[in-house]
Amino acid sequence: MIRLAAFIIFLYCTGLSDAQHEPGHCVFYEECGLNPTLNGTLITPIVPCLNYSPARPIRGEHYRRLKQVCPILDRGEGNTFACCSINQLNSLEKSLTLSKAVLVRCPSCAENFAHLHCINTCSPNQSQSVKVTKIMNVTNSQGKTREAVVAYQSFLSTTFADGSFQSCKNVRIPATGGFAISTMCGRYGAKLCTPQRWYDFQGDSSNGLAPLDIDFQLIPEGVTAGLPAGVVPYNGRALKCNETTPTGGQVCSCQDCQESCPVLPNPPLPPGPFRLLGTDGFLVIAIVLFCLLVFAYLLYLVVSCWVASKKRKYEAQGKTKGKGKDQNSNDVTERVIHPSEVTCTDKNSLAAHALLSSMFQYWGTLMATYPLTVLLVSAVVVSAFATGLMNIELTTDPVELWSAPNSRARQEKDFHDTHFDPFFRTNQLILTAPDRKGHVYDSLLFGPQNFSGLVSKDLVIELLELQSRIRDIEFWSDDLNRTASLKDVCFAPLNPSNPSVTDCAVNSLPQYFQNSLDNINAKVNMTELGVTKEVDWRDHLIYCVNSPLSFKDITDLGMSCMADYGAPVFPFLAVGGYQNDDYTNAEAFILTFSLNNFARSNPKFKVALQWEKEFLKIVQEYQANPKNNFTFAYMAERSLEDEINRTTAEDIPIFMISYAVIFVYIAVALGEYSSCKRILVDSKFLVGLGGILVVGCSVLASMGFYSWIGIPSSLVILQVVPFLVLAVGADNIFIFVLEYQRDVRKPGEKREEQIGRVLGNVAPSMLLCSLSESVCFFLGALSTMPAVKSFALYAALAVLMDFILQMTAFVALLSLDARRQDNNRCELLCCVTVSTQRPNKPNEGLLLPIMRKYYAPVLLHRYTRFLVMMVFIFMFCGSLFFMFNVKVGLDQELAMPKGSYMLKYFEYLYKYFEVGVPVYFVTKKGFDFTTVEGMNAVCSSVGCDQFSLTQKIQYATDYPDRSYLAIPANSWVDDFIDWLNPGSRCCRQYTFGPNAGKFCPASEPTWKCLFKCMRNPPDGVLRPTKEQFNRYLPSFLSNRPDLQCPKGGLGAYDTAVVMDDKGEIIASRFMAYHTPLTNSQEFTAALLKARELANDITEGMRKVPGTSPDFEVFPYTVTNVFYEQYLTIVPEGLFNISLCLLPTFVVCCLLLGLDLRSGLLNLITIIMIVVDTVGVMTLWGIDYNAVALINLVTAVGISVEFVSHMTRSFALSTKPTHVERAMEATANMGSAVFAGVAMTNLPGILVLAFAKAQLIQIFFFRLNLVITLLGMAHGLIFLPVVLSYFGPGLNKAVLLQQQQAKAKAKHELEMSNHRMQGYENLSYDGNETKQQPNSTKPPTEANRPSQVIINTQDGKEERIDRF
Repeated sequence: MIRLAAFIIFLYCTGLSDAQHEPGHCVFYEECGLNPTLNGTLITPIVPCLNYSPARPIRGEHYRRLKQVCPILDRGEGNTFACCSINQLNSLEKSLTLSKAVLVRCPSCAENFAHLHCINTCSPNQSQSVKVTKIMNVTNSQGKTREAVVAYQSFLSTTFADGSFQSCKNVRIPATGGFAISTMCGRYGAKLCTPQRWYDFQGDSSNGLAPLDIDFQLIPEGVTAGLPAGVVPYNGRALKCNETTPTGGQVCSCQDCQESCPVLPNPPLPPGPFRLLGTDGFLVIAIVLFCLLVFAYLLYLVVSCWVASKKRKYEAQGKTKGKGKDQNSNDVTERVIHPSEVTCTDKNSLAAHALLSSMFQYWGTLMATYPLTVLLVSAVVVSAFATGLMNIELTTDPVELWSAPNSRARQEKDFHDTHFDPFFRTNQLILTAPDRKGHVYDSLLFGPQNFSGLVSKDLVIELLELQSRIRDIEFWSDDLNRTASLKDVCFAPLNPSNPSVTDCAVNSLPQYFQNSLDNINAKVNMTELGVTKEVDWRDHLIYCVNSPLSFKDITDLGMSCMADYGAPVFPFLAVGGYQNDDYTNAEAFILTFSLNNFARSNPKFKVALQWEKEFLKIVQEYQANPKNNFTFAYMAERSLEDEINRTTAEDIPIFMISYAVIFVYIAVALGEYSSCKRILVDSKFLVGLGGILVVGCSVLASMGFYSWIGIPSSLVILQVVPFLVLAVGADNIFIFVLEYQRDVRKPGEKREEQIGRVLGNVAPSMLLCSLSESVCFFLGALSTMPAVKSFALYAALAVLMDFILQMTAFVALLSLDARRQDNNRCELLCCVTVSTQRPNKPNEGLLLPIMRKYYAPVLLHRYTRFLVMMVFIFMFCGSLFFMFNVKVGLDQELAMPKGSYMLKYFEYLYKYFEVGVPVYFVTKKGFDFTTVEGMNAVCSSVGCDQFSLTQKIQYATDYPDRSYLAIPANSWVDDFIDWLNPGSRCCRQYTFGPNAGKFCPASEPTWKCLFKCMRNPPDGVLRPTKEQFNRYLPSFLSNRPDLQCPKGGLGAYDTAVVMDDKGEIIASRFMAYHTPLTNSQEFTAALLKARELANDITEGMRKVPGTSPDFEVFPYTVTNVFYEQYLTIVPEGLFNISLCLLPTFVVCCLLLGLDLRSGLLNLITIIMIVVDTVGVMTLWGIDYNAVALINLVTAVGISVEFVSHMTRSFALSTKPTHVERAMEATANMGSAVFAGVAMTNLPGILVLAFAKAQLIQIFFFRLNLVITLLGMAHGLIFLPVVLSYFGPGLNKAVLLQQQQAKAKAKHELEMSNHRMQGYENLSYDGNETKQQPNSTKPPTEANRPSQVIINTQDGKEERIDRF
């Protein structure tokens, strides 16, 4: 028996070796049957019969069939010989059809591919290039047994092999944007594919596509060593991809063939930084500006000194009356003003002041006389406004908050979401195992491969278990009134109408095993090149991450790489943290569940939210389990909004504490404490509470009013507006109350009249600030940003209402408190009185004497003033430089509170993701896709325009660092044309039956569908007619892709094309991918570049005949609505802030009687505060964005409080010199501003440092602290110094009125003294102020005529401080 076996083997080997390699001979012919070594293949593995014989002449049908399948062998009927039968030609055609489906975009590539297999199968000189290496007995269906060839060697010259490979290596798959050769090179993918590896895959029967094993031997030209005798490696001519084919096929397109690309200049480099003199241009400008300002200031000092010396010399010569001069050449002693010296400006200023003072004095007296009525009416009015809060609408949707409805990005989003499904909801985990060590796997097929510690079998199984647990989520839904699960809300691209759980799009690494534990555990022994070794899940994974579109791997496992829902899982969506496509060495697993993004009005929207809630619950439980082996981050679509709402609720106590601190300060600081016994009488607890209530009522009234008229509010408004109004309101309250406390009631004056007179003195200043701020905010409402616009409207009305309530309700409250204090009643215990009487002299408090005695003199010393000017000039120029370097944007992680799980997710996202967000290039109505010109202007395959839509996107991806595009766009037009190609099985028609003439899918057998949808065009450029286009496009979009027809449009394109009732395409989209974008600057730059590209595409497509002039292509990404604002936020911010600055200048000028100099100094100081604020933002890492812009607009309003009161006080002072007037304004008004604005804001702001939300810490604590400190520094340090140098001159009209009042008072005093001689002097008791002959002189001096009280006995004048 053993001898018989040995004899058979001897005969077998002898038979193979006896075959001669000579021209005109075949080594196999006709089909023998199925390959017995193969099972579970994707195509029927029919093998040829061993038959060494001369080549056959072919004629008739045989010839026509050869000419159709292998035209390269056609030598004319009667002169053509071949080594293949008609049956072999039919099988070869079927096999080539599968490959042509992905290669047909490039005719020369498809021709070269068919060329080789035609030579191997049908060449008349087959024996010269083919050597049979393995035969087996095969029994056919008729029971006849014959020797069949199951393996052979094919000898090719490297010239032909390289030429064929070069023609095919850049052919694209439009649906994925990847390379077709990546699906035809096995484990190596497109990057590592070589001619040898490409041919090895084609000849590997384990891939499910080759019916037998072919060992391709690539032999360099001229090399004969080692070749069998008579073998001549085939060296036919391979067509280049930029050549036409013999059958009339056109050159390949640029996207598929680099040689066909036009020579394009490199795109321009992004503009570099602005430079001057070889260094930072903005730094040079700042230095030059600093030098100019310092030079101008020093020049002013020199000129002032020179003028002063000339005047002193002139006076020394006796040419003028001696008058003391200060260092600014101002008169020191007061001189008598003649009416002719009063200018028109001075008269206007006095008239404006007198008119406003008299009006407010009358108004204040009226309000103080009827306090209860006023409070009741105020409460009714506020309540009427506040009832609108029942209809309040709080905007929490970030899109509604930061994107204007008429903005370009918002309109594009609305267009996209209206015509296409909104971008699906993403629920994702990024899992790592950092402490696990990797290993090297020595694969039988792929050689040594690195596997990270993460990519291990136990972790893959654990990931599958977690995935299954999430996939099986079930819960009761009230909206559906049944148990809901993933299938109710999931994104199911291949079965959207009635999905099962397995139809849901879940992207993960276990999908390469169809989520089957059996597939992961599968293993089998496999022999390759004489080596037998076990192959397992690792071999399958290596193959699939490099060929994700494969329906069968090349191992003996024979498993598919497609996900269980029928689509491919691209490796960059399954793993992350790898280098150079080394996917098995990845550092992270990515698990993504995609849900449909239902409209908020759709009941399933709530179901999706419920599912995501359950998803988060399971993930958080899994994370808390100490037995899990992953370190991971996670997010749900709802997470951003959830976390923002959570932190808002958690930070409410912080805001409450902040307001409480402010309230306590106001209540304590407003009190006038003369003795311990009168603390409860002199305290202003209720007045402070009333001031806080006035602020709260103004905010409630504003919110209620806008709720009535339908303008929504937001969390920003709730957080910022109360602070703003509190700063304004507290300042006015302090100014009013401190003025009242420092005032002395005149003889015979009622308490209500005193309150009215005090209000007449300070209300014009309060009106100046409140009106400036209110107009500022109303103009700020012209902003296009919804959040900024609504904030400005709410703030404007709140400031206005605050002023109105201060002029009414607060005056009434102060009147009631004054009555209580006059009656010596305790504040909280009104029935309790104290015996200690109220002192007669006015109460200056603690701050005013310090400011007058120490602060103002030191600040306004000549050396201090010089130092202050130099420091603030340097600060301004330095801040100007930093302002040009401020970062624009808001990174989304800043919206999250510290400790949020989303922060870790963002960290993992930026660290491990290797591709960015999808970007759609969307076409609008007005373009005719059905014409040849229309298709050519869009597609990128053979015959298409070199500058078509998809081709321009391809050009952009060649420069990803500049275009921010990583993967070219898919193209339904290209795949539709390929789908129509008769060389594939995709588009056929039923031959008979009830569906005769209708579309026949590729899954149907050939005998049912003999007719192709289209015929081969003579020039190889297939384009359907308009009728064919409209007829077959719906079939293409509904055709599910499979092995027989991978070009089916269902899933990839069924939602990418929108047609109206007439069949006209009104919208379509082409999806590409951005590069990984990690911050708002990159997102903004990507948006800008995408729009530039889309504009270029639009201009090109409008040139196609029949295109509407308003046709447009635009890019759409889900993030565009958030980042578009940063394209225009700089000019938008300059516009808004300029609008806010304008009323501060105009109102100041008008209310000060056209005092342009005061208005200008006011404006300059506020501009410096804003510029310095932006400079400090750069230093403190605060980015410029819409939230910062709101705070900068607020900064203008708060700066008005710091600046305008001081400017007005200086302008109306009658001190003889600039320095003295600056001292008076600093002491009197500066103390009130410091106590009312700075000390009110600072305690509340400091409390916000403990907030959890990063947005509050950065944009409310940091930024408001900067604004308050800079406002205080400029208002209380810089402005007094500037006024002492450049402030307006003495108002002669006010001084003249004061002198006239003095003269009149003196005359009346003299007349009174004559009448009262011999009588006793009268004095006032009770509530009136008692004037004694030698009464103590109050420490302040008057700055208005009406404030001067003349002593009735010794003729000395007594001055009482006023504002």
